Amino acid sequence: MNTVPALFESTVALRGGEPALVDGQHTLAYAELNTRSNRLARKLIARGVGPDSLVAIAMPKSNELIVAIMAVLKAGGAYLPLDPGYPAERLSFMLSDARPALLLRSSEVASFGAGPEEVVLDDPAFRAACAALPGHDVAQHERRAFLRPDHLMYVIYTSGSTGRPKGVAVPHRGARDLAATQAAVLGAGPGDRVLQWASMSFDAAFWDVCLALLSGAALVMVPAEELLPGHPLWTTLLKHGITHAVLPPVALSETDAEEVLLGGTVMSTGDSCTPTLVRKWSRQRRMFNGYGPTEVTVGATLGGPVHGSGDIGIGTPWIGNEVYVLDGHLRPVPPGTEGELYIAGSGLARGYLGRFPSTAAKFVADPFGPPGTRMYRTGDRGRRAADGELFFAGRADGQVKLRGFRVELGEIETRLAAHPAVDVAVAVVRGEIADAHVVAYVTTMAAVGPDDLRAHAALSLPAHMVPARVMVLDRFPTLANGKIDRASLPCPNAEADGLPHGGRAQDGVEPETCAAVICAIVRDILGIQEARVTDNFFQLGGHSVQATRLTARIRERFGIAVPIRTVLEAATIGELAVAVESRLPG
Repeated sequence: MNTVPALFESTVALRGGEPALVDGQHTLAYAELNTRSNRLARKLIARGVGPDSLVAIAMPKSNELIVAIMAVLKAGGAYLPLDPGYPAERLSFMLSDARPALLLRSSEVASFGAGPEEVVLDDPAFRAACAALPGHDVAQHERRAFLRPDHLMYVIYTSGSTGRPKGVAVPHRGARDLAATQAAVLGAGPGDRVLQWASMSFDAAFWDVCLALLSGAALVMVPAEELLPGHPLWTTLLKHGITHAVLPPVALSETDAEEVLLGGTVMSTGDSCTPTLVRKWSRQRRMFNGYGPTEVTVGATLGGPVHGSGDIGIGTPWIGNEVYVLDGHLRPVPPGTEGELYIAGSGLARGYLGRFPSTAAKFVADPFGPPGTRMYRTGDRGRRAADGELFFAGRADGQVKLRGFRVELGEIETRLAAHPAVDVAVAVVRGEIADAHVVAYVTTMAAVGPDDLRAHAALSLPAHMVPARVMVLDRFPTLANGKIDRASLPCPNAEADGLPHGGRAQDGVEPETCAAVICAIVRDILGIQEARVTDNFFQLGGHSVQATRLTARIRERFGIAVPIRTVLEAATIGELAVAVESRLPG
């Protein structure tokens, strides 16, 4: 019962007739999912897959993707998820770095060329060969070696927002405690519907899979465009009757809470959760706050139900795990004192794939555990309250030197986020050493001016920590995993003077024309100085989350709904403007 296949098969034995997967077109019951996974697993075993074999999977979100993942695990292998939406260069890097034994893909995903042997799962001949194999559970003696909890379960690559991406190698041993924590705290089960939001290339996706398939609930898989923060995500939550969802703060801030997840459960993770978001989402539903880096089995702590008053904690450690708050000499600090967070226990990863120096630097000996055990140095700061509740205090490397003062950016963000109108706050340092200064970025739930926010910060922060400037954004730029993309925050001197706020026309277009207004909106969203009718939105730096923001702004400005696909398929901003004009009345 300490591996994912064993945990899943115990659920199948109890819930075989219950729906397991829903992808908008088809529904698979637990028994059918199990049978199909067993048949594919036997095919993989015949091709050499076994314990500690790494198998890459490149497929869009669908029921078939989950069948493939479960089959790899049942064969004893570990899966390396490749999101087809990722840039080809990144996917090629992951393949060359991880060197999987096999690559599984669907026919709609192009061949990767040179690399591991590829298997096209929806090839009719391959499907027929799988269908001819036995569908009962794969026994231990059928595998190439006995599958143990210490064998590899998946490899997930770090986001790569800084430095070279590293593959985090996670074994099975943390899965049982993950499932036990989910059952004890979140209580999903038959009749519930769990949204699969995160890309499979992020460990948060494994949380969704376990929350559903190890409890008897149904996992809901929908295309990526139906998960974009805002109206698309809200529609998906409502349409599919989602009862459990894990979402980052940026997605929560941009999505309406009315009518969705009523009586259900929502969990915030990935970035700091603010009191404003908790007030918005904790009404009429249970809300939790989670914390944990990729270097553990999805997470390490879980707090809640949380409410919108006071500091928002990250809870207490999961079953089978421990979180230490230590000083620079690896000594526990007193309650209420900040230190660095270290994680130990069953959820710890093996380390970084093929990167022994990096593993040795971050996965260090655990002086509080049995001999030979390790703990992970997170690089995050936090504190533990007298009652055991943990609180996140920002990155250790978020501490910067500014004009001779040590400044903790996390403290500035926390102070701004405490303002009742502020949704999310981010602080960064701009300028060179001589003129370095703090710029804060916020999104708000109500009208509030930058000067008011600086005054609010000045009430509790020393003068050298008060942001030199506060920029109020409509929305934050985000990375593919939903976290805030700090590198893409607009510089104050590059802030676009969008026409909705007073600006200029470009390319000789009159200020009130549809094309000029959309150009201005694009400049505002992307934080750039120029956007012409001949430009492509995505070549200017836009991404899918910003595309849904563009549709929302068009809806606000023109009073019409433009499908997200219209933005995705428009070759130029001018072409998009023509599509918008065609929908205008009269």
